[in-house]
Amino acid sequence: MTRRVLRTAAAFSVNTLAAAVLFCGTPVSRSQSAGKSDPTFYADILPILQDHCQICHRASGIAPMPLQTYAQGRQWAKAIAGETESRRMPPWFADSRFGHFSNDPSLTGQQIETLVSWVNAGAPAGDPRDAPSPRKWDEGWNIPRPDRVISMTRPVSIPARGDVEYTYEIVPTGFTQDTWVRTSQVLPSSPGHVHHAVIYIRPPESKWLRRAPVGVPFTASSLKDPQDRHDAEWTDSDILLVYAPGSSPDQWPDSMGKLVPAGSDLVYQMHYTTDGKAASDRSAIGLIFNGHPPAQRVLTLQLTNDRFVIPPGLDDFRVEVHGTLPNDCTLLSFLPHIHLRGKRFEYNIVHPDGQIETLLLVNYDFHWQLSYRLAEPRQLKAGTELQAVAWYDNSSGNPHNPDATAAVHWGDQTYDEMMVGFFDVAVPAGMDKQRFFVRKSR
Repeated sequence: MTRRVLRTAAAFSVNTLAAAVLFCGTPVSRSQSAGKSDPTFYADILPILQDHCQICHRASGIAPMPLQTYAQGRQWAKAIAGETESRRMPPWFADSRFGHFSNDPSLTGQQIETLVSWVNAGAPAGDPRDAPSPRKWDEGWNIPRPDRVISMTRPVSIPARGDVEYTYEIVPTGFTQDTWVRTSQVLPSSPGHVHHAVIYIRPPESKWLRRAPVGVPFTASSLKDPQDRHDAEWTDSDILLVYAPGSSPDQWPDSMGKLVPAGSDLVYQMHYTTDGKAASDRSAIGLIFNGHPPAQRVLTLQLTNDRFVIPPGLDDFRVEVHGTLPNDCTLLSFLPHIHLRGKRFEYNIVHPDGQIETLLLVNYDFHWQLSYRLAEPRQLKAGTELQAVAWYDNSSGNPHNPDATAAVHWGDQTYDEMMVGFFDVAVPAGMDKQRFFVRKSR
């Protein structure tokens, strides 16, 4: 991301992310001998792959290899056992001491033992009749078939090399009535080049970017009016969805949703990165609607600090930000974002007596920008103080560090740094973001 993190009102701000890698073929442990009844692919391994791996490892997934058939599983058997035994796969970076999360894909010790035992037994197929029913995946979607897909109108050309300025595209929804969205997913057509995407909701009365072109890609520097250029860097508009490699789609219960008012546009904010090959991207967002108006509206907010300088050579530099909630809400989920020097990210509640309650601690991996959804949403009162803390490794010991001799500031590109703690809250359905930030007098 960049100094162009679109900032939202009240002590909260915005922006986003990078790539993805998978199995490498690590040798499997031979410490276990085969038991009398060795696991088989169809009865024991395929159910694990379906539930924990195929969301990425399928024909239309982001992983470099599918794991849907016995032939595919056997080919990658040693890699599967090695990556899961080391707990590098499935990717999950939340410290288990803090919080419980409904989207945790981690394998149990028994599941890992089953995978290793299967490989040590020679990866037997077993009886195909023991296989579970195939998981149904709709093209590249990780959600059920969308009710509506809204694509960028025109593809964006991405050069082979160099920095790419944040690119925007305004797309009318054509909604003739207020529409509640329960589930959504961003689907890039060139996922390897999408560092992040933020999809904003621009209602018809909004003056934001009103002189910008509609249906064609543009950047802040391409806008002639100074106010337009400013508007490309700041907004208090609602966020429909934040996408980063590894982040989860929004999938709210039937009692919750995000509101897209009638006549709204969607504003795509895209950050592309180059990889030596020219490409183009035409991202889309898939939407599943609520069957009825929900009781609660979901708002995506953020805690952001863009006023830091990381000195060269330091391996554990700390940056924090605080904010107090203006109204009661229900805390639902988190999406932390930092760049290549990022090391850890933490969300806390600071209690009135000064005690710190940690809600989430992430051992950060830039290549997997995961979301973390609370297994039990947390009721928070107005005045609750939230804290986000990030740690950075700007030393030569960080293999991802672009330049350990540089002092690092906030900036859009991955060689710069960011500090953004997105989080989702639920509020009464009749409350929008502007009303949420109106603090009641005490």
